[in-house]
Amino acid sequence: MKRLSSCIAALGLLALTACSEPIPQNRGVYLLLDTSGTYTEELRKAQQIINVILTRLDPGDSFAVARIDTGSFSEKDIVAKATFDDRPSVANKEKRRFRDAINTFVKRVRPARYTDITGGLLQASEYLTEKNPGNKTILIFSDLAEDLKKGYIRDISLPLDGFNVVALNVTKLRSDNIDPRDYMNRLNDWQGRVESGGGAWQVINDLDRLGQILLN
Repeated sequence: MKRLSSCIAALGLLALTACSEPIPQNRGVYLLLDTSGTYTEELRKAQQIINVILTRLDPGDSFAVARIDTGSFSEKDIVAKATFDDRPSVANKEKRRFRDAINTFVKRVRPARYTDITGGLLQASEYLTEKNPGNKTILIFSDLAEDLKKGYIRDISLPLDGFNVVALNVTKLRSDNIDPRDYMNRLNDWQGRVESGGGAWQVINDLDRLGQILLN
C-alpha cells in the first residue's frame, strides 16, 4: 500500500511537470542610444553594433532601439522595434527595414540637452517584460553621465529581475582625465542600481567582443 501511494505521488508530479508551460527560448534585446552633446558623434559605432545584433537574432526574437533624451520613459523615443517573423525570408525583410530606420535616424538626429538614462531603463524593462522573451538584455550605449531636467524624479528602484544589462562604449569625460575616480564611481553607481534591482551588470568597451559575448 505504501509503495502504491509513492507511485501515485510520483505519477502526479510527472503529470504536473508535463503540464507546466515550456520556458521560452526566444530573446529580447533593447538598445538605449545616448544622443546628448558630443556623444552623438559615437552613433556610427552604434550602427555597427545594431548590424551585429541583427545578424545574431533569429525569427521570433524581439529587438528595439530607443534614444536617451530629456525624458526617456516614453515609447515616443523608440526609433525602431520588431518581433521577427517565424518565416526566415520575412524576418530578413524586417531586419532590412529595421536597419534602414536606424540609418535614417542617425543621419537626422540632433543632440539632446539632457540624458535620462533611468527613464530609458524603465521603458526598456517595461517593453521587454511585455514581450516576455526567454532571455532579456538591455544595452546602454552611453558615457553613463545622467543629466536630468529640473523637476524630473529618478531616485527610484529599477525593476530588472532576470535582465542582463550591458554598458557599451562607456567613453571617458574630460573631468575623468582630471580625476579617474569620477569614471569609476559612475560605473560602480550604475552597477549598484542594476544589481539592487535584480539585474546582472556587465561593461564592454571593446566592441569587437560584442558578437562573441552578447548573444551566444
